[in-house]
Amino acid sequence: MMQVLKPGLLTLEQMRQLTAPGCQLALDPAALPAILASAAIVQAVVAAGAPAYGINTGFGKLAKTHIPNAQLEQLQRNLVRSHAVGTGPLLDDATVRLILALKAASLARGFSGVRPVVIESLLALSNADILPCIPGKGSVGASGDLAPLAHLTLALMGEGEVRLHGVTLPAIEALQEAGIEPLRLAAKEGLALLNGTQVSTALALRGLFEAEDLFAAAVVAGALSVDAAKGSDAPFDARIHAVRGQPGQIAVAAVYRDLLAGSAIRASHRDNDDRVQDPYSLRCQPQVMGACLDLLHNTARTLVIEANAVTDNPLAFAGENGAVGEVISGGNFHAEPVALAADTLALAIAEIGALSERRIALLIDATLSGLPSFLVASPGLNSGFMMAHVTAAALASENKSLAHPASVDSLPTSANQEDHVSMATFGARRLLEMAANTRAIVAIELLAAVQGIDFHAPLKTSAPLQAVRKAVRERVPFYGEDRYFAPDIAAAIALLAEGGLTQAVAAVLPSAVV
Repeated sequence: MMQVLKPGLLTLEQMRQLTAPGCQLALDPAALPAILASAAIVQAVVAAGAPAYGINTGFGKLAKTHIPNAQLEQLQRNLVRSHAVGTGPLLDDATVRLILALKAASLARGFSGVRPVVIESLLALSNADILPCIPGKGSVGASGDLAPLAHLTLALMGEGEVRLHGVTLPAIEALQEAGIEPLRLAAKEGLALLNGTQVSTALALRGLFEAEDLFAAAVVAGALSVDAAKGSDAPFDARIHAVRGQPGQIAVAAVYRDLLAGSAIRASHRDNDDRVQDPYSLRCQPQVMGACLDLLHNTARTLVIEANAVTDNPLAFAGENGAVGEVISGGNFHAEPVALAADTLALAIAEIGALSERRIALLIDATLSGLPSFLVASPGLNSGFMMAHVTAAALASENKSLAHPASVDSLPTSANQEDHVSMATFGARRLLEMAANTRAIVAIELLAAVQGIDFHAPLKTSAPLQAVRKAVRERVPFYGEDRYFAPDIAAAIALLAEGGLTQAVAAVLPSAVV
């Protein structure tokens, strides 16, 4: 699969595809003139000899130190080596692929002053599936993701370690095997590679993609739970949501109506049902999930802008009407937009799981659901879904702690030169752990809801929900009596991880419109 990177024009759907193995990258040739122009500006600064931050000076607190031209290559090399100080588990392959693509696309905007060979080296690394070993911890999300991007840049230089076909080996060996020349950094190029928010942005995008799939799965599972508990579809009436006006709520209510339309289970208790109102975890799904959907859309807009942005420093701007270009130092590397977006995503992921856990609790409670206690025949002899719900509750509680906003913290670094930082990288990195927790919660609800649906046989749910039930039952049989339950939960988690329930809700997700 070939993906042509058009700097400044990457879409969410394209970025989803950039995480996949085997994706080959090419740069839009139209980007080359701007790249060459910005590189020429940096070369002119070097030739003039006037101090320019990051080009012929030290970095951070050492910016007042002037570096002779003969040492500029060593300056960039030293920068990369000294900044590769990450620790902790390595970032996963999908994230690293996305980082490589985002870094190449950002540099190719033509404001970073790098030569085309730098971008070509990034693309060559990705196309050979040579993935730099990038420790996940060590970035505070200001001055860019310095430590993780330094580990990436080391690999371009033939230093450090990489993964090739799942095997870890020295970068120089992988480059030699692929026929890729180690990159020799020219003035500013090390700084351009290290500055930038591509790591935190890639992690946040991964979190967004997971959140989209989780949102879809939770909506489907929630609709099944409505039928399993013989809940009402009246709360999804379009008129209710129209008078409030919240766009996510309106869109999600329509999805619930479509999913439940034609259910024989619903028809069986439409009249003469002595229950007046359902609990909030059923009745208020459009309000809660709609609010989460709005957050996903808002976050998506921020992250698409950031993924297409130029976030290194300083930046090289071509002069107008034949004027000499200019190098300007600013602070686009500060990842506050990503930090706030990641914190918002964390809230949505936690809330999706929290609502799902409440529906599991409802389904196993015979006094609320009307179903056998703990969704199993002969309760007492059998424990049924009792402990599965405990697992869901534990995961929901864990997510509450993980959802604490990372962006409210800041520790000054670099001798107080960098006196406010975003903590975006951690804020984004924890999203994948939270998503895994919520995926397990929704998987348990899915099993519980399908179990409840089966207790209503021969009555059937709606056609779309019957298709979901069938997909579940192809992997997990009816829970007739107590058995080793963990493999069943793992099978349901795998169904969700494959995006098996996303299609029914895909039209309202950010990837469809942003």
